Amino acid sequence: MPQIIDGKKISQDIKDELKLKVETLKKQGKPPTLAVIQVGQDPASTVYVGNKKKACEYIGINSLAFELSEETTQDELIKLVNELNDRADVNGILVQLPLPKHLDESIIINTIDPKKDVDGFHPISVGNLSIGQPGFVSCTPAGIIELLKRSNIEIDGKECVVVGRSNIVGKPMALLLLRENGTVTICHSKTKDLKEVTRRADILVVAIGKPNFITKEYVKDGAVIIDVGIHRNQVNKLCGDVDYLDVFDTVSAITPVPGGVGPMTIAMLMNNCVNAVDCF
Repeated sequence: MPQIIDGKKISQDIKDELKLKVETLKKQGKPPTLAVIQVGQDPASTVYVGNKKKACEYIGINSLAFELSEETTQDELIKLVNELNDRADVNGILVQLPLPKHLDESIIINTIDPKKDVDGFHPISVGNLSIGQPGFVSCTPAGIIELLKRSNIEIDGKECVVVGRSNIVGKPMALLLLRENGTVTICHSKTKDLKEVTRRADILVVAIGKPNFITKEYVKDGAVIIDVGIHRNQVNKLCGDVDYLDVFDTVSAITPVPGGVGPMTIAMLMNNCVNAVDCF
């Protein structure tokens, strides 16, 4: 029976720890504040923003919501971000992605003060990660490291394979595993003989956006699998990038979908926001 890595419990543990930290910060007169900007009414984004507000409320982080119309111009959005950059009472700024197509996401991300970049997307944050300097780390990869560590899964010296090379998950995930002394391989759509590479992995992180793509033929006996994907299958049931039932008897540990990686993303966003008060 493999270990089922419980992201719900681990994320709750992190939020409870943060709640105590926030109580201390408030006593010191340094309450953390997160500003969340949403442009338009994308349904998925609305759900995510709502979950972030609930997490802030639970932990005790002040939450500022800026819900802008779909027609908001780039200059108007940049003006708002700069105003929040200048506010001493705002520790973290998050612009909910994706943005409407007429807005340039890279320009908006670059406008955020790196010291308030709690999403970890700013080039300075990414650069700090790549050279081992302190800074904010993209929340999903940071959450995966916490899942592994708090599940007593050793990374040091292990063969780690990341399937997917996105800026949000794949690339920072590889850097974080490397920082933990894993031996890291990144796979992508041009990788030749993917199965041969993934079957070497002691730890396999899958973030490719293809439902049930990874089957037991891709997995070494006793591997640890972290499934970042989330989809709805033909019967409208949530599933990941990994065929959970097919690989279940092959692996030593696995994250379920839902309830694995997903809850950790918001927990680590909250962690970044609390750390923003003192760390950088």
